[in-house]
Amino acid sequence: MSDLARDARSGPELAHARRRARWTLVSAVALGSTGYIAAVTVTTIVARDLLGSGTWAGLPGAGIVLGAAAGAVLLSQLMSARGRRPGLVLGYATVILGSLIAVAAILARSFPLLVGGVVVIGFGNAANQLARYAAADMVPPQRRAWAIGLVVWASTVGSVAGPSLVPIAGRLAQQAGLPDLAGPFLLPAVFAAVAGLLVFVLLRPDPFDLADETAPDEQRAVGITERLPISRILRRPGVAAAIVALVVGQLVMVLIMTMTPLHMVEHGSDLAAVGIVISAHTLGMFALSPLSGRLTDRFGPVPTIFAGTALLAGSSLLAAAAPPAGGPALIAALFILGWGWNLGFVAGSALLSEHLELHERTRVQGAADAMIWSSSAAASLGSGLIMATVGYAALGIMGAGMVAIPVLVLRANRRVLGARGSSPDVDTIAS
Repeated sequence: MSDLARDARSGPELAHARRRARWTLVSAVALGSTGYIAAVTVTTIVARDLLGSGTWAGLPGAGIVLGAAAGAVLLSQLMSARGRRPGLVLGYATVILGSLIAVAAILARSFPLLVGGVVVIGFGNAANQLARYAAADMVPPQRRAWAIGLVVWASTVGSVAGPSLVPIAGRLAQQAGLPDLAGPFLLPAVFAAVAGLLVFVLLRPDPFDLADETAPDEQRAVGITERLPISRILRRPGVAAAIVALVVGQLVMVLIMTMTPLHMVEHGSDLAAVGIVISAHTLGMFALSPLSGRLTDRFGPVPTIFAGTALLAGSSLLAAAAPPAGGPALIAALFILGWGWNLGFVAGSALLSEHLELHERTRVQGAADAMIWSSSAAASLGSGLIMATVGYAALGIMGAGMVAIPVLVLRANRRVLGARGSSPDVDTIAS
Protein backbone atom coordinates (compact mmCIF):
# COMPACT_ATOMS: atom_id res chain seq x y z
CA MET A 1 0.00 0.00 0.00
CA SER A 2 1.24 3.52 -0.72
CA ASP A 3 2.36 5.71 2.20
CA LEU A 4 -0.50 8.11 1.52
CA ALA A 5 -3.03 5.32 1.67
CA ARG A 6 -1.45 4.03 4.88
CA ASP A 7 -1.77 7.42 6.50
CA ALA A 8 -5.33 7.97 5.30
CA ARG A 9 -6.82 4.56 6.03
CA SER A 10 -6.48 2.06 8.81
CA GLY A 11 -8.63 -0.44 10.65
CA PRO A 12 -12.36 -0.28 9.79
CA GLU A 13 -11.83 2.38 7.13
CA LEU A 14 -9.34 0.20 5.26
CA ALA A 15 -11.58 -2.86 5.60
CA HIS A 16 -14.52 -0.91 4.17
CA ALA A 17 -12.45 0.31 1.21
CA ARG A 18 -11.33 -3.23 0.48
CA ARG A 19 -14.90 -4.57 0.65
CA ARG A 20 -16.12 -1.91 -1.75
CA ALA A 21 -13.29 -2.66 -4.17
CA ARG A 22 -13.92 -6.39 -3.94
CA TRP A 23 -17.65 -6.09 -4.67
CA THR A 24 -16.96 -3.66 -7.50
CA LEU A 25 -14.72 -6.30 -9.06
CA VAL A 26 -17.37 -8.96 -8.51
CA SER A 27 -20.06 -6.82 -10.18
CA ALA A 28 -17.86 -5.91 -13.14
CA VAL A 29 -16.85 -9.53 -13.76
CA ALA A 30 -20.51 -10.61 -13.59
CA LEU A 31 -21.44 -8.06 -16.24
CA GLY A 32 -18.41 -8.67 -18.44
CA SER A 33 -18.83 -12.43 -18.41
CA THR A 34 -22.51 -12.23 -19.42
CA GLY A 35 -21.82 -10.62 -22.77
CA TYR A 36 -18.64 -12.60 -23.38
CA ILE A 37 -20.23 -16.00 -22.78
CA ALA A 38 -23.20 -15.11 -24.98
CA ALA A 39 -20.82 -14.40 -27.87
CA VAL A 40 -18.68 -17.49 -27.24
CA THR A 41 -21.79 -19.70 -27.30
CA VAL A 42 -22.44 -18.96 -30.97
CA THR A 43 -18.90 -18.34 -32.27
CA THR A 44 -18.40 -21.76 -33.90
CA ILE A 45 -21.94 -21.67 -35.30
CA VAL A 46 -21.34 -18.26 -36.90
CA ALA A 47 -18.01 -19.46 -38.28
CA ARG A 48 -19.60 -22.51 -39.91
CA ASP A 49 -22.37 -20.34 -41.33
CA LEU A 50 -19.84 -18.00 -42.94
CA LEU A 51 -17.55 -20.77 -44.17
CA GLY A 52 -20.11 -23.42 -45.11
CA SER A 53 -17.99 -26.04 -43.30
CA GLY A 54 -17.02 -26.90 -39.75
CA THR A 55 -13.37 -27.74 -40.47
CA TRP A 56 -12.07 -24.30 -39.51
CA ALA A 57 -14.90 -23.42 -37.15
CA GLY A 58 -12.47 -23.54 -34.23
CA LEU A 59 -10.37 -20.71 -35.64
CA PRO A 60 -12.41 -17.86 -34.09
CA GLY A 61 -12.21 -19.64 -30.72
CA ALA A 62 -8.45 -19.75 -31.14
CA GLY A 63 -8.56 -16.06 -31.99
CA ILE A 64 -10.42 -15.29 -28.76
CA VAL A 65 -7.80 -16.93 -26.59
CA LEU A 66 -4.88 -15.52 -28.59
CA GLY A 67 -6.42 -12.11 -28.08
CA ALA A 68 -6.70 -12.88 -24.38
CA ALA A 69 -3.02 -13.85 -24.33
CA ALA A 70 -2.01 -10.53 -25.84
CA GLY A 71 -4.40 -8.70 -23.53
CA ALA A 72 -3.02 -10.45 -20.46
CA VAL A 73 0.50 -9.21 -21.25
CA LEU A 74 -0.31 -5.68 -22.37
CA LEU A 75 -3.05 -4.95 -19.83
CA SER A 76 -0.92 -6.30 -16.99
CA GLN A 77 1.92 -4.01 -18.10
CA LEU A 78 -0.47 -1.08 -17.99
CA MET A 79 -1.70 -2.19 -14.56
CA SER A 80 1.86 -2.47 -13.29
CA ALA A 81 2.62 1.08 -14.41
CA ARG A 82 -0.72 2.84 -13.79
CA GLY A 83 -2.76 0.61 -11.48
CA ARG A 84 -5.45 -2.05 -11.82
CA ARG A 85 -8.31 0.36 -12.58
CA PRO A 86 -6.96 1.84 -15.86
CA GLY A 87 -6.17 -1.64 -17.15
CA LEU A 88 -9.64 -2.93 -16.37
CA VAL A 89 -11.37 0.09 -17.95
CA LEU A 90 -9.30 -0.22 -21.12
CA GLY A 91 -10.12 -3.93 -21.30
CA TYR A 92 -13.87 -3.34 -21.17
CA ALA A 93 -13.61 -0.57 -23.78
CA THR A 94 -11.77 -2.98 -26.07
CA VAL A 95 -14.58 -5.54 -25.73
CA ILE A 96 -17.04 -2.94 -27.05
CA LEU A 97 -14.87 -2.35 -30.10
CA GLY A 98 -14.47 -6.06 -30.79
CA SER A 99 -18.21 -6.68 -30.54
CA LEU A 100 -18.96 -4.02 -33.14
CA ILE A 101 -16.32 -5.47 -35.48
CA ALA A 102 -17.87 -8.94 -35.14
CA VAL A 103 -21.35 -7.62 -35.96
CA ALA A 104 -19.93 -5.87 -39.03
CA ALA A 105 -18.33 -9.18 -40.05
CA ILE A 106 -21.68 -10.98 -39.91
CA LEU A 107 -23.34 -8.25 -41.96
CA ALA A 108 -20.52 -8.35 -44.54
CA ARG A 109 -20.32 -12.18 -44.51
CA SER A 110 -16.58 -11.84 -43.85
CA PHE A 111 -14.88 -14.65 -41.96
CA PRO A 112 -11.50 -12.83 -41.61
CA LEU A 113 -13.28 -9.82 -40.14
CA LEU A 114 -15.09 -12.12 -37.69
CA VAL A 115 -11.75 -13.53 -36.55
CA GLY A 116 -10.43 -10.00 -36.09
CA GLY A 117 -13.47 -9.02 -34.03
CA VAL A 118 -13.25 -11.98 -31.66
CA VAL A 119 -9.50 -11.43 -31.22
CA VAL A 120 -10.29 -7.92 -29.98
CA ILE A 121 -13.06 -9.27 -27.72
CA GLY A 122 -10.60 -11.79 -26.26
CA PHE A 123 -8.03 -9.04 -25.70
CA GLY A 124 -10.52 -7.06 -23.64
CA ASN A 125 -11.80 -10.09 -21.76
CA ALA A 126 -8.29 -10.58 -20.34
CA ALA A 127 -9.22 -7.78 -17.94
CA ASN A 128 -12.06 -9.89 -16.58
CA GLN A 129 -9.59 -12.70 -15.91
CA LEU A 130 -6.94 -10.48 -14.30
CA ALA A 131 -9.52 -9.10 -11.87
CA ARG A 132 -9.20 -12.24 -9.73
CA TYR A 133 -5.63 -11.34 -8.84
CA ALA A 134 -6.64 -7.81 -7.85
CA ALA A 135 -9.02 -9.33 -5.30
CA ALA A 136 -6.34 -11.74 -4.06
CA ASP A 137 -3.92 -8.87 -3.37
CA MET A 138 -6.32 -7.30 -0.85
CA VAL A 139 -6.49 -10.25 1.58
CA PRO A 140 -3.98 -12.14 3.74
CA PRO A 141 -2.38 -15.29 2.24
CA GLN A 142 -4.63 -17.69 4.17
CA ARG A 143 -7.75 -16.20 2.50
CA ARG A 144 -6.32 -15.70 -0.98
CA ALA A 145 -8.01 -18.67 -2.63
CA TRP A 146 -11.36 -17.59 -1.18
CA ALA A 147 -10.94 -14.11 -2.69
CA ILE A 148 -10.01 -15.57 -6.08
CA GLY A 149 -12.98 -17.94 -5.90
CA LEU A 150 -15.36 -15.11 -5.08
CA VAL A 151 -14.41 -13.11 -8.18
CA VAL A 152 -14.46 -16.20 -10.38
CA TRP A 153 -17.88 -17.01 -8.91
CA ALA A 154 -19.18 -13.71 -10.29
CA SER A 155 -19.06 -15.25 -13.75
CA THR A 156 -21.93 -17.51 -12.61
CA VAL A 157 -24.18 -14.63 -13.65
CA GLY A 158 -22.76 -14.80 -17.13
CA SER A 159 -22.87 -18.59 -17.22
CA VAL A 160 -26.62 -18.54 -16.65
CA ALA A 161 -27.66 -15.31 -18.33
CA GLY A 162 -25.25 -15.33 -21.29
CA PRO A 163 -26.41 -18.48 -23.14
CA SER A 164 -30.01 -17.85 -22.06
CA LEU A 165 -29.90 -14.41 -23.71
CA VAL A 166 -28.71 -15.86 -27.04
CA PRO A 167 -32.17 -16.67 -28.49
CA ILE A 168 -33.63 -13.44 -27.10
CA ALA A 169 -30.84 -11.37 -28.64
CA GLY A 170 -31.32 -13.25 -31.90
CA ARG A 171 -35.01 -12.37 -32.04
CA LEU A 172 -34.36 -8.74 -31.18
CA ALA A 173 -31.73 -8.57 -33.91
CA GLN A 174 -34.20 -9.94 -36.45
CA GLN A 175 -36.77 -7.36 -35.39
CA ALA A 176 -34.16 -4.67 -35.99
CA GLY A 177 -33.48 -6.01 -39.48
CA LEU A 178 -30.20 -7.74 -38.57
CA PRO A 179 -29.24 -11.43 -38.91
CA ASP A 180 -30.24 -13.40 -35.81
CA LEU A 181 -26.63 -14.44 -35.17
CA ALA A 182 -25.61 -10.79 -34.91
CA GLY A 183 -27.70 -10.37 -31.76
CA PRO A 184 -25.43 -12.33 -29.39
CA PHE A 185 -22.44 -10.25 -30.51
CA LEU A 186 -24.17 -7.02 -29.52
CA LEU A 187 -24.50 -8.24 -25.93
CA PRO A 188 -20.79 -7.90 -25.03
CA ALA A 189 -20.84 -4.26 -26.10
CA VAL A 190 -23.77 -3.46 -23.81
CA PHE A 191 -22.55 -5.33 -20.74
CA ALA A 192 -18.90 -4.28 -21.11
CA ALA A 193 -19.97 -0.64 -21.28
CA VAL A 194 -21.78 -0.93 -17.95
CA ALA A 195 -18.88 -2.87 -16.36
CA GLY A 196 -16.32 -0.33 -17.53
CA LEU A 197 -18.36 2.57 -16.17
CA LEU A 198 -18.76 0.80 -12.82
CA VAL A 199 -15.02 0.21 -12.49
CA PHE A 200 -14.16 3.76 -13.57
CA VAL A 201 -16.46 5.31 -10.97
CA LEU A 202 -16.25 2.95 -7.99
CA LEU A 203 -12.85 1.24 -8.04
CA ARG A 204 -11.21 4.01 -6.03
CA PRO A 205 -8.68 3.83 -4.46
CA ASP A 206 -6.91 1.42 -6.76
CA PRO A 207 -6.57 -2.17 -5.46
CA PHE A 208 -2.78 -1.70 -5.48
CA ASP A 209 -3.20 0.94 -2.78
CA LEU A 210 -5.35 -1.47 -0.75
CA ALA A 211 -3.09 -4.48 -1.08
CA ASP A 212 -2.21 -6.68 1.88
CA GLU A 213 1.57 -6.83 1.88
CA THR A 214 1.90 -9.78 4.23
CA ALA A 215 4.76 -11.86 2.87
CA PRO A 216 5.28 -15.58 3.55
CA ASP A 217 7.79 -16.20 6.34
CA GLU A 218 10.32 -17.68 3.95
CA GLN A 219 10.28 -14.55 1.75
CA ARG A 220 10.83 -12.27 4.74
CA ALA A 221 13.59 -14.53 6.01
CA VAL A 222 15.68 -14.33 2.86
CA GLY A 223 14.88 -10.67 2.22
CA ILE A 224 14.08 -11.03 -1.47
CA THR A 225 13.09 -7.59 -2.72
CA GLU A 226 15.09 -7.10 -5.95
CA ARG A 227 13.36 -7.09 -9.33
CA LEU A 228 14.26 -10.53 -10.65
CA PRO A 229 14.11 -11.43 -14.36
CA ILE A 230 10.75 -12.97 -15.17
CA SER A 231 12.47 -16.00 -16.67
CA ARG A 232 14.02 -16.76 -13.29
CA ILE A 233 10.72 -16.34 -11.47
CA LEU A 234 8.97 -18.70 -13.87
CA ARG A 235 11.51 -21.41 -13.01
CA ARG A 236 10.46 -21.54 -9.37
CA PRO A 237 8.91 -24.96 -8.73
CA GLY A 238 5.73 -23.49 -7.28
CA VAL A 239 5.29 -21.02 -10.14
CA ALA A 240 6.06 -23.58 -12.84
CA ALA A 241 3.74 -26.21 -11.31
CA ALA A 242 0.91 -23.70 -10.99
CA ILE A 243 1.23 -22.67 -14.63
CA VAL A 244 1.28 -26.28 -15.83
CA ALA A 245 -1.90 -27.01 -13.87
CA LEU A 246 -3.60 -23.88 -15.21
CA VAL A 247 -2.55 -24.51 -18.81
CA VAL A 248 -3.57 -28.16 -18.96
CA GLY A 249 -6.91 -27.54 -17.25
CA GLN A 250 -7.66 -24.82 -19.79
CA LEU A 251 -6.57 -27.04 -22.68
CA VAL A 252 -8.85 -29.90 -21.70
CA MET A 253 -11.83 -27.66 -21.03
CA VAL A 254 -11.46 -25.69 -24.29
CA LEU A 255 -10.85 -28.84 -26.36
CA ILE A 256 -14.27 -30.22 -25.46
CA MET A 257 -16.33 -27.12 -24.78
CA THR A 258 -15.48 -25.34 -28.05
CA MET A 259 -16.87 -28.05 -30.30
CA THR A 260 -19.87 -29.09 -28.20
CA PRO A 261 -22.28 -26.49 -29.70
CA LEU A 262 -21.29 -27.46 -33.25
CA HIS A 263 -21.49 -31.17 -32.36
CA MET A 264 -25.05 -30.67 -31.15
CA VAL A 265 -26.18 -28.52 -34.08
CA GLU A 266 -24.84 -31.04 -36.58
CA HIS A 267 -27.05 -33.66 -34.92
CA GLY A 268 -30.22 -31.55 -35.14
CA SER A 269 -30.19 -29.53 -31.90
CA ASP A 270 -31.43 -25.93 -31.95
CA LEU A 271 -29.89 -22.89 -30.23
CA ALA A 272 -32.13 -23.35 -27.19
CA ALA A 273 -30.78 -26.87 -26.57
CA VAL A 274 -27.22 -25.65 -27.10
CA GLY A 275 -27.86 -22.87 -24.62
CA ILE A 276 -28.99 -25.34 -21.93
CA VAL A 277 -25.86 -27.47 -22.26
CA ILE A 278 -23.49 -24.49 -22.32
CA SER A 279 -25.34 -22.94 -19.37
CA ALA A 280 -24.76 -26.16 -17.41
CA HIS A 281 -21.09 -26.10 -18.39
CA THR A 282 -20.49 -22.48 -17.46
CA LEU A 283 -22.50 -22.95 -14.27
CA GLY A 284 -20.05 -25.70 -13.34
CA MET A 285 -17.17 -23.42 -14.27
CA PHE A 286 -18.20 -20.63 -11.92
CA ALA A 287 -21.03 -21.36 -9.47
CA LEU A 288 -18.95 -23.50 -7.09
CA SER A 289 -15.96 -21.14 -7.04
CA PRO A 290 -16.40 -20.12 -3.37
CA LEU A 291 -16.40 -23.82 -2.45
CA SER A 292 -13.27 -24.34 -4.56
CA GLY A 293 -11.64 -21.45 -2.74
CA ARG A 294 -12.58 -22.81 0.68
CA LEU A 295 -11.28 -26.27 -0.24
CA THR A 296 -8.01 -24.75 -1.44
CA ASP A 297 -7.57 -22.66 1.73
CA ARG A 298 -8.44 -25.70 3.87
CA PHE A 299 -6.52 -28.52 2.15
CA GLY A 300 -3.98 -26.66 0.04
CA PRO A 301 -3.65 -26.00 -3.69
CA VAL A 302 -2.04 -29.31 -4.69
CA PRO A 303 -4.73 -31.69 -3.33
CA THR A 304 -7.40 -29.41 -4.82
CA ILE A 305 -5.70 -29.50 -8.22
CA PHE A 306 -5.60 -33.31 -8.02
CA ALA A 307 -9.35 -33.35 -7.36
CA GLY A 308 -9.90 -31.09 -10.36
CA THR A 309 -7.88 -33.33 -12.69
CA ALA A 310 -9.92 -36.36 -11.62
CA LEU A 311 -13.16 -34.55 -12.50
CA LEU A 312 -11.72 -33.38 -15.82
CA ALA A 313 -10.78 -36.94 -16.79
CA GLY A 314 -14.15 -38.43 -15.84
CA SER A 315 -16.19 -35.72 -17.53
CA SER A 316 -14.13 -35.93 -20.72
CA LEU A 317 -14.91 -39.63 -21.05
CA LEU A 318 -18.58 -39.05 -20.22
CA ALA A 319 -18.81 -36.37 -22.93
CA ALA A 320 -17.26 -38.78 -25.44
CA ALA A 321 -19.88 -41.42 -24.65
CA ALA A 322 -22.94 -39.13 -24.27
CA PRO A 323 -25.65 -38.89 -26.96
CA PRO A 324 -25.23 -35.64 -28.96
CA ALA A 325 -28.84 -34.46 -28.57
CA GLY A 326 -28.10 -32.62 -25.32
CA GLY A 327 -29.74 -35.00 -22.85
CA PRO A 328 -28.86 -35.53 -19.17
CA ALA A 329 -25.56 -37.29 -19.89
CA LEU A 330 -24.13 -34.47 -21.98
CA ILE A 331 -25.44 -31.84 -19.57
CA ALA A 332 -23.82 -33.68 -16.64
CA ALA A 333 -20.56 -34.15 -18.55
CA LEU A 334 -20.25 -30.47 -19.38
CA PHE A 335 -21.19 -29.40 -15.83
CA ILE A 336 -18.54 -31.68 -14.28
CA LEU A 337 -16.03 -30.56 -16.90
CA GLY A 338 -16.67 -26.99 -15.76
CA TRP A 339 -16.20 -27.74 -12.06
CA GLY A 340 -13.04 -29.77 -12.66
CA TRP A 341 -11.63 -26.78 -14.53
CA ASN A 342 -12.75 -24.45 -11.72
CA LEU A 343 -10.98 -26.44 -9.00
CA GLY A 344 -7.75 -26.32 -10.95
CA PHE A 345 -8.19 -22.67 -11.93
CA VAL A 346 -8.82 -21.39 -8.41
CA ALA A 347 -6.20 -23.61 -6.78
CA GLY A 348 -3.65 -22.99 -9.54
CA SER A 349 -4.16 -19.22 -9.31
CA ALA A 350 -3.73 -19.37 -5.53
CA LEU A 351 -0.60 -21.51 -5.88
CA LEU A 352 0.84 -19.00 -8.33
CA SER A 353 0.18 -16.03 -6.02
CA GLU A 354 1.67 -17.92 -3.06
CA HIS A 355 5.05 -18.06 -4.74
CA LEU A 356 5.20 -14.42 -5.83
CA GLU A 357 5.93 -11.27 -3.89
CA LEU A 358 3.53 -8.36 -4.25
CA HIS A 359 5.86 -6.37 -6.52
CA GLU A 360 6.26 -9.40 -8.82
CA ARG A 361 2.64 -10.41 -9.16
CA THR A 362 1.20 -8.21 -11.89
CA ARG A 363 3.82 -8.88 -14.55
CA VAL A 364 4.16 -12.59 -13.74
CA GLN A 365 0.40 -13.14 -13.52
CA GLY A 366 -0.01 -11.46 -16.91
CA ALA A 367 2.70 -13.67 -18.40
CA ALA A 368 1.10 -16.75 -16.85
CA ASP A 369 -2.32 -15.88 -18.24
CA ALA A 370 -0.72 -15.27 -21.65
CA MET A 371 0.69 -18.80 -21.57
CA ILE A 372 -2.68 -20.20 -20.53
CA TRP A 373 -4.56 -18.52 -23.37
CA SER A 374 -1.84 -19.11 -25.99
CA SER A 375 -1.76 -22.81 -25.20
CA SER A 376 -5.53 -23.15 -25.21
CA ALA A 377 -5.64 -21.45 -28.62
CA ALA A 378 -4.06 -24.61 -30.00
CA ALA A 379 -6.84 -26.66 -28.39
CA SER A 380 -9.53 -24.41 -29.83
CA LEU A 381 -8.09 -24.54 -33.33
CA GLY A 382 -7.16 -28.21 -33.16
CA SER A 383 -10.56 -29.24 -31.83
CA GLY A 384 -12.21 -28.42 -35.16
CA LEU A 385 -9.63 -30.38 -37.11
CA ILE A 386 -9.83 -33.37 -34.76
CA MET A 387 -13.63 -33.40 -34.80
CA ALA A 388 -13.77 -33.13 -38.59
CA THR A 389 -11.26 -35.98 -38.93
CA VAL A 390 -12.10 -38.52 -36.23
CA GLY A 391 -15.17 -37.18 -34.46
CA TYR A 392 -16.25 -35.55 -31.20
CA ALA A 393 -15.60 -38.65 -29.08
CA ALA A 394 -11.89 -38.41 -29.84
CA LEU A 395 -11.79 -35.00 -28.15
CA GLY A 396 -13.06 -36.52 -24.90
CA ILE A 397 -10.57 -39.39 -24.97
CA MET A 398 -7.70 -37.01 -25.68
CA GLY A 399 -8.78 -34.68 -22.86
CA ALA A 400 -8.89 -37.54 -20.36
CA GLY A 401 -5.32 -38.50 -21.23
CA MET A 402 -3.92 -34.98 -20.95
CA VAL A 403 -4.78 -34.57 -17.26
CA ALA A 404 -1.91 -36.90 -16.36
CA ILE A 405 0.54 -34.07 -17.15
CA PRO A 406 -0.11 -31.79 -14.13
CA VAL A 407 -0.37 -34.83 -11.85
CA LEU A 408 3.12 -35.95 -12.87
CA VAL A 409 4.58 -32.45 -12.58
CA LEU A 410 3.10 -31.85 -9.13
CA ARG A 411 4.21 -35.25 -7.86
CA ALA A 412 7.71 -34.66 -9.20
CA ASN A 413 7.90 -31.44 -7.15
CA ARG A 414 6.05 -32.72 -4.07
CA ARG A 415 9.05 -32.36 -1.75
CA VAL A 416 9.47 -28.71 -2.68
CA LEU A 417 5.76 -27.91 -2.74
CA GLY A 418 4.96 -29.66 0.52
CA ALA A 419 1.78 -31.44 1.51
CA ARG A 420 -0.46 -28.39 1.21
CA GLY A 421 1.15 -26.92 -1.88
CA SER A 422 2.87 -24.12 0.05
CA SER A 423 6.63 -24.10 0.16
CA PRO A 424 9.73 -22.06 0.81
CA ASP A 425 10.59 -22.14 -2.88
CA VAL A 426 11.35 -18.46 -3.52
CA ASP A 427 14.05 -19.42 -5.97
CA THR A 428 14.40 -22.35 -3.57
CA ILE A 429 15.20 -19.86 -0.80
CA ALA A 430 17.33 -17.67 -3.01
CA SER A 431 19.29 -20.74 -4.17
